[in-house]
Amino acid sequence: MSEQTVEQKYAPGTHPSLPPPVADRGAIKWVRENLFSSPTNIVLTLLSIYLLYAIIPPLVDWMLINSVFDAGSRNECWEKGSGACWAIVVVRFDQFVYGFYPEEERWRVILAFLLLIAALVPILYDKTPFRKLGLVFSGVYPIIAYFLLWGGLGLAHVESAKFGGFMLTLTIGVTGIVASLPLGILLALGRRSDLLILRVICVCFIEFIRGVPLITLLFVASTLLNYFLPPGTYFDLLLRVLIMVTLFSAAYIAEVVRGGLQAIPKGQTEAAQALGLSYWKNMGLIILPQALKISIPGIVNTFIGLYKDTTLVVIIGLLDPIGLSQAVLADSKWQGLSTEIYVFIALFFFVSCFAMSRYSIYLEKKLETGHKR
Repeated sequence: MSEQTVEQKYAPGTHPSLPPPVADRGAIKWVRENLFSSPTNIVLTLLSIYLLYAIIPPLVDWMLINSVFDAGSRNECWEKGSGACWAIVVVRFDQFVYGFYPEEERWRVILAFLLLIAALVPILYDKTPFRKLGLVFSGVYPIIAYFLLWGGLGLAHVESAKFGGFMLTLTIGVTGIVASLPLGILLALGRRSDLLILRVICVCFIEFIRGVPLITLLFVASTLLNYFLPPGTYFDLLLRVLIMVTLFSAAYIAEVVRGGLQAIPKGQTEAAQALGLSYWKNMGLIILPQALKISIPGIVNTFIGLYKDTTLVVIIGLLDPIGLSQAVLADSKWQGLSTEIYVFIALFFFVSCFAMSRYSIYLEKKLETGHKR
């Protein structure tokens, strides 16, 4: 179509907007702006491509192409292929997942995990159908999970000593995360309270916990705590660990939330007081929602750190995946395959922590109220 024909077709001021040039949109624009925007970026991009070329093909070859999934021992693996011996993971997979939980009762662990997902969905996503009923279920889920995992109400009792593997990691991690958040918020509010006694107690607790390594608290939970209990008293080791992990995480959450509270202008509190709002309404409706939104990255970072720190329980005799790996490698048939086991465990933690990180980004974008330029 000639230029004159176009001018005759569209009246002045009604010509449609044309798409930008190909080089200024889509993947080409992104590559040009992010990978080849300057001489330095060009050099770094080419170097990164070379490193990926040097690393990825051998890694894929070792992990997938020449790997072995079906073997009865290390020697048999090495006879079948020159890559990773994933047979050790296949053979001991149930042990890595359930620890020493009785095989005939493992359906309870599976059910508890499925119900955990059902309990988390209405909390994490506000558009969940029947969310109010879902939140009620989320509130009673800890009681349900306790009876499913430990027994009671007609279910056979299972000792905490039989807990292990990824099941133990999820039990400690999820319990610590869920319980430490509200406790940390209360500690942050207590530290900013006008009541001197309450403020001193919260400050002393937070500073003491933050000044002591988690491994020390776990040792206290496993050994020294028994000296302060009446003779003949039995206090489950896993329960002691859950309490210590929760208190440890709550102290760090309190400082993260306190930072968010300090970022809120004082004028908002004064405005709420002028409207006649009580302290708790002011905090629940105005201050805390904003402070928690600001604190999301720090809170999730603390949760991820807590989740990874669950591996420390191996020091006090609980067999998490790291502890089980040591027991598996003690078998003469599988000695020398530590790399495969640690890669498998690392992938589990990476997927879990990456999921938390991505949800944090999703939540930040959803709660974003600022105007983007």
